[in-house]
Amino acid sequence: MEYVTLNNGIKMPILGYGVYQTPPQETEKCVLDAIRVGYRSIDTAQAYGNEEGVGNALAKCGLPREEFFITTKIWISNAGYERAKASIEESLKKLQTSYIDLMLIHQPFGDYYGSYRAMEEACKAGKIRAIGVSNFYPDRFLDISHFAQIKPAVNQVETHVFWQQKTAKEYMKKNGTQIESWGPFAEGKNDYFNNPVLKKIGDGYGKSTAQVALRFLIQSGVVVIPKSTHIERMEENFRVFDFSLTDSEMAQIEALDGGESLFFSHYDPQTVEWFMSIA
Repeated sequence: MEYVTLNNGIKMPILGYGVYQTPPQETEKCVLDAIRVGYRSIDTAQAYGNEEGVGNALAKCGLPREEFFITTKIWISNAGYERAKASIEESLKKLQTSYIDLMLIHQPFGDYYGSYRAMEEACKAGKIRAIGVSNFYPDRFLDISHFAQIKPAVNQVETHVFWQQKTAKEYMKKNGTQIESWGPFAEGKNDYFNNPVLKKIGDGYGKSTAQVALRFLIQSGVVVIPKSTHIERMEENFRVFDFSLTDSEMAQIEALDGGESLFFSHYDPQTVEWFMSIA
């Protein structure tokens, strides 16, 4: 496994396992499968409704807690100091752990400043090892980064070969914040798994398009958390450290960048209204 070092000195695996949209009743089994494959970084969130499944897997896997890097996120409905503070305790309880390795603000809506203060307090108390944000575009990222007492260690944003977040990465690097990808496969959009550039490169290494895409992100310094409920896919996604892309291959993939989201924009009023409706 390769690691990145966060701005507070904590090491984080560059490859983890995500449980977004994993049904709560299946999460425990899926996480146990992922652990057997070799994953030690697990990414969940309050909004996913499956923190308990992650906690059950950690309790049953037989490995010491310190071998794992656990991430969860504060949802919009828990925004604000008091609600966020209570939600941190609830997440600790559901995850069956005395500390969370990384906690993020899930979306930049509601009183996320209050949420961040609650995370800073929990971090100082040893309940959280590192804190950060998710889905914070450069403007809001720079805002909170400037005024926070503890600088965001991570910003988890949509990042894949079709949206490589080149501008956002510049500002994160300037502020010492690690970029982390959600949706590294863009949920198959743009016929992702049949992309001719990825496929041709993969054929040369005996690798799948998914493996090439993950390898590209990893070589670009992006933390990735691919999700699958199938153990054979978990194994495939894990086998990305036995080959490296050349500078020419990296450049070919960089040229795939369309420079915009394949999902949503926080600058779109209708998108913001939708988030408010589910908050």
